[in-house]
Amino acid sequence: MTTALQPPLPSHPVLRLRLAPQGGTPRRIDGAWWPRSYDLLAELPRLLAGLPRAWGNISSATVNGPMWSMPPGRMLVANQVVRLHRSLTAPAPHTIVLLAPGRGRWDLLVVPPDTTVEAAEPLMAAAAGVPA
Repeated sequence: MTTALQPPLPSHPVLRLRLAPQGGTPRRIDGAWWPRSYDLLAELPRLLAGLPRAWGNISSATVNGPMWSMPPGRMLVANQVVRLHRSLTAPAPHTIVLLAPGRGRWDLLVVPPDTTVEAAEPLMAAAAGVPA
C-alpha cells in the first residue's frame, strides 16, 4: 500500500494584488487589491509587504467604507508606524489610499473579499490596465 503525500499548504496566503505598469501618464487607480477579509489588522501587513520597494515606507493608509474593522489610529507594520484612517464620503468607495512621504500616493481598488474568482479577475485586470 502506498500513501500519496499532499503538498504542504502555504503558511501565508498568496497576496492578491495587481499593479499598473510603472511610468507613463498618471492614473486615477494604480491597481487592485483583493483582501481575504475586511480585518485591517490582518490584511494591511500582507499588502504592505507585497508592495514594490520603490514605493518606500507607507506611513498612512485610508480605507473607504464602513465595512472595514478599524483598530486604533495607527499600527506597527514591519517596525514602521502606519496611521490608519477611514473615509465614509470618499469619491471612490472601494479603495485604499497609501501614502509614503517623499515617494507618492497610490490608490488601489479594493475588490470585496467575498467576490468570486470569475468576477474578481476582470476587475483586477481593468484596474491595473492590463488584459484579463
